[in-house]
Amino acid sequence: MALAAIVAVLTPSVATLWVSTPSATDIQQRVRDVTNGYGVVLLSQDDVPAVLAQAVVATEDERFYSHHGIDTIGLGRAFLYDVTHSCRCEGGSTITEQLVKDVYLNGNDEGYNKLVDTVMALKVEQLISKRQIMADYVSEITTGFGRYGVTSAACAYFHAPLGSLTLGQYALLAGVTQAPSVYDPTVNPTLAGQRRAAVLSAMLSEKFITPSEAASAGQEPVLVPGPAPATC
Repeated sequence: MALAAIVAVLTPSVATLWVSTPSATDIQQRVRDVTNGYGVVLLSQDDVPAVLAQAVVATEDERFYSHHGIDTIGLGRAFLYDVTHSCRCEGGSTITEQLVKDVYLNGNDEGYNKLVDTVMALKVEQLISKRQIMADYVSEITTGFGRYGVTSAACAYFHAPLGSLTLGQYALLAGVTQAPSVYDPTVNPTLAGQRRAAVLSAMLSEKFITPSEAASAGQEPVLVPGPAPATC
């Protein structure tokens, strides 16, 4: 019933917004502009380690590879949770929607912007591959207090290039973005470690890793001590 209500409300708006919103053909230029503004690396789809992609999917969007920009199952579940708990606690946004929010909506998907976000996500998925969406997203996401992109975070937290990290390190990078100022390991390593454990649990649930791999990764140090090098 909740999902049917959502569809009934959104369908007319989506039809109108499809015409009135940008075509999304400039998505890559917008991502490039954002990463240039942050001074971080824009990754290609071949630059994203498979384990990092798995960690992000398990944590943020478990049906990423099967939906077309919006996750109706996740949206319905989030709607029901928020209604029954009288709060806006569950976002239900996909990775594609979060990318759109950052590069088209200045990070704001409240109110009317949420409808725009939904339509633009559908458009983006028609234009670029899932692997490119993932690369764009992890290139520009907030990965700590005033820090953006997984490449710079890998250097700052682990003193290593993105492609040479451990399972535990990839899990931490995937987890910190949900609340960057809270889970930044340089700010609160204890909470960062707890968040990493939650990501590893999600990866285990999705069968991306084994119990022994999760246990081993959970024993890794949260940070590599010492100042970050100028380059990694």
